[in-house]
Amino acid sequence: MRCSALVSLFLVFAVTPALRAQNDGGRITDLIRSALSAAPASVSDGATVVDLHNKVLRTGTNGWVCMPDNPDVPNNSPMCLDERWREFMDAYMNKRRPAFRGTGFGYMLQGDFPASNTDPFAPRPTPSNQWVANAGSHVMMILSDAALLDGLPTDPKNGGPWVMWKGTPYAHVMIPAVSRNP
Repeated sequence: MRCSALVSLFLVFAVTPALRAQNDGGRITDLIRSALSAAPASVSDGATVVDLHNKVLRTGTNGWVCMPDNPDVPNNSPMCLDERWREFMDAYMNKRRPAFRGTGFGYMLQGDFPASNTDPFAPRPTPSNQWVANAGSHVMMILSDAALLDGLPTDPKNGGPWVMWKGTPYAHVMIPAVSRNP
């Protein structure tokens, strides 16, 4: 009797989340798969996964947070961010100066959404904002000391790393990488 009670408890706690994922048509499973495709397995395997509303879909163990692609945007741009990048993104989304210290990293191995290379808030291409239709697979690096970005190229077509949004509080290095299939 005691063994069957343990089995019942196991089924409630271990199987119920899987059944919920199946009952939603696999939507949660698809969101998690999308989010995890943003980074190498060494990062994504232990990452927390959140949806587009910051609801936790899977709790992680390594401090990284991965977000799925936004199906309303015509691209594939999931991302995995470390703590400093999450602080950076919060500042960017709230249009305030980032306050992180040190170096931060983010992965977007499925590519990126279209954006200006010079204006962090440009909604569309203009003749002067160096519109980047898709930056391709890349790693992003932020540095709290913007002077370390001096001398780095800003041309996204240079064949290597470049600084995006140079001269703004949101300047960061874009490092081309190889895609990881989901």
